[in-house]
Amino acid sequence: MSTHLVSDTAVLTARSLKHVTRSMDTIITTAIVPIAMMLLFVYVFGGAISRGASSGTYVGYLLPGILLMTIASGISYTAFRLFTDMTTGIFGRFQSMPIARSGVLWSHVLTSLVANLISVAVVFVVALVMGFRTGAGVLAWLAVAGILVLFTLALTWVAVIPGLTAKSISGASAFSYPLIFLPFISSAFVPTNTMPGPVRWFADNQPVTPIVNTIRDLFAQQPVSGDIWSALSWMVGILVVAFALAMVIYRRKIS
Repeated sequence: MSTHLVSDTAVLTARSLKHVTRSMDTIITTAIVPIAMMLLFVYVFGGAISRGASSGTYVGYLLPGILLMTIASGISYTAFRLFTDMTTGIFGRFQSMPIARSGVLWSHVLTSLVANLISVAVVFVVALVMGFRTGAGVLAWLAVAGILVLFTLALTWVAVIPGLTAKSISGASAFSYPLIFLPFISSAFVPTNTMPGPVRWFADNQPVTPIVNTIRDLFAQQPVSGDIWSALSWMVGILVVAFALAMVIYRRKIS
């Protein structure tokens, strides 16, 4: 059964990835928009807002938040693709075929992971062109990659829930808007100590700030603070709760 599940999931993942490469809207939203925002903040706003942000380059300060925004933008399409499969009959047709029943769901999760990591890599290359430099070692790079993978998986399982339960296309993808804007009220663009009291409290106690701070420390070759435990707690907690809820909904759909 495990071999059956793996092979079926691989075939269905290849199908979903092919759809991604044929969707110009997906490519623009998940790669071009984050790059445009990075260019805007560095070259238009950066001169005014970077003075209190860091002693290094502003693109180096900004990059961790842009990477998280890239992933948040990308996972909305996971809900969109899953909803489309549900409402166009493809989902039901797959379930009537002699294939692993959970392969359909896992293929969307793996497609989200692969597509988002490719988008992150593209954004990172542009950041290098804009002047981002890091002397991070292998372990630091592995830690950054692990954080981005865990963040992607956590948000992807969140996206699965509206993908299975939404009543409309807009409802399936609307959940991602708060996630995309969450970095704006965090340490992604400026230090939180520049914010007024209630806003600073929210910024310091929401999941984006500790994740951004940890990635920033790793890129800067600085010892990571206690933010790493807060970041891991947020990501693992969201992943476990979203996975459990999504699987319950999925089993009801296919029963």
